[in-house]
Amino acid sequence: MVKRFYAAVDVRAQESGFVVTLDGRPVRTPLGASLVVPTRGLAGAIAGEWAAQQDRVRPETMPLARLAIAAIEGLGSDREAAVERMLAYAETDLLCYRAHGPADLVARQETNWRPLLDWIKGACGVPFVVTSGVMPVAQSLTTLLALRAALEPFDKTEVAALASATVATGSIILALALAAGCVDADEAFAASMVDEMFQAERWGEDAEAVARRRTLHREIQAAATFLDLVR
Repeated sequence: MVKRFYAAVDVRAQESGFVVTLDGRPVRTPLGASLVVPTRGLAGAIAGEWAAQQDRVRPETMPLARLAIAAIEGLGSDREAAVERMLAYAETDLLCYRAHGPADLVARQETNWRPLLDWIKGACGVPFVVTSGVMPVAQSLTTLLALRAALEPFDKTEVAALASATVATGSIILALALAAGCVDADEAFAASMVDEMFQAERWGEDAEAVARRRTLHREIQAAATFLDLVR
């Protein structure tokens, strides 16, 4: 954290997109690149994060700015590497690994996850292999190629948000469903927490787990907002 060093926050259009300015100077990423985003709506939301800072600048309260920085510095021109990392989640996608028991958890997983598996099958034209237990199962090459094709329309700015949603939910299926509007942020979060909430209901809450869930919920909400604003 650093002390707030600016008074005025604004948005300025330029040829390559929109930048947030602090006292008239463009915001730059930690590595010195210009923080340029493709839409005025996203720039305005990021400007709102900067304007909301009080005596100190707290990066953890600026999720949209952090996603924009990830798109510029984390991906750079290497969108394909980010896509590969997302595709790796297909092999261990949360929605494909079911519990052996108890029966009410198995039923809860089926109720929450089957519609999403049916949706991705319809959207991509391929099924996912579903198993019980934690032993990994391989998804077919056809499925992986279909997922790659589904990611093709997204540019690197959108991929940054999709990657964040994939990591936060543990599921590339949930990330794609979020981007498609099949689920909203709260629904994606709830689907990703089926197992954890079942255990919390049975054994009680843990303060560290509650804090972790809040963080993941915020990350999923930020990814959903980012995707809405970047289009």
